[in-house]
Amino acid sequence: MLWNNMPAGAAETARKRVLAAAEDLDDNQVAGLVLDLAAEAGVAPVWEQVCLPLLGGLRGDTPADIAVEHALSEGVRVGLDVFRRDPSRPLPARGLLLAGAEHETHCLGLHALAAALRERGRGCLHLGPALPWSALAGAAARVRPRVVVVWSQSPLTGRAYRLVRLRRELPGVRVLAAGPGWIEPVPPPLRLTTLPDAIAACLQGGAPS
Repeated sequence: MLWNNMPAGAAETARKRVLAAAEDLDDNQVAGLVLDLAAEAGVAPVWEQVCLPLLGGLRGDTPADIAVEHALSEGVRVGLDVFRRDPSRPLPARGLLLAGAEHETHCLGLHALAAALRERGRGCLHLGPALPWSALAGAAARVRPRVVVVWSQSPLTGRAYRLVRLRRELPGVRVLAAGPGWIEPVPPPLRLTTLPDAIAACLQGGAPS
């Protein structure tokens, strides 16, 4: 499968190289490394074994640490967004819609999911972070996706009752919760806890676009 783990030694070396670039505040180099690693090892292993450990290990206690964190995050985002992107490709009918929950400003996980879907030949509409629930409902009614994935990074934005309401507004659409912010009960398989889980859920029952 495309998301087989990287060897431990290779993952450790990759983390050191990406972190060194971030510490140099070179987000372009971070992006290039992420792009090359994804092409070599696959998006899911790079996200799970390189990006997530690095992002989780930065404490942001000092202004210098915060700058490094921003360089890392921006480089990861750009690298994932560039990966196998074809701007001329039309959006598929009955496809996938990804968005950050209302007021949620962090959604790197959705960039990883979008890249992993492109890796498998599937397009998606990614509307980015902090999309108001009303705008998400309106967009879904307009493009009529078969799956909507909503990302929450913080308990402040992970309100499961809003997902329930969105499902009621969009009959026939699978609405899934991704990210660590969902503190209210979200029954499986509607709660996605890893990138491989999210990939499998998004591809379930769909045809290549």
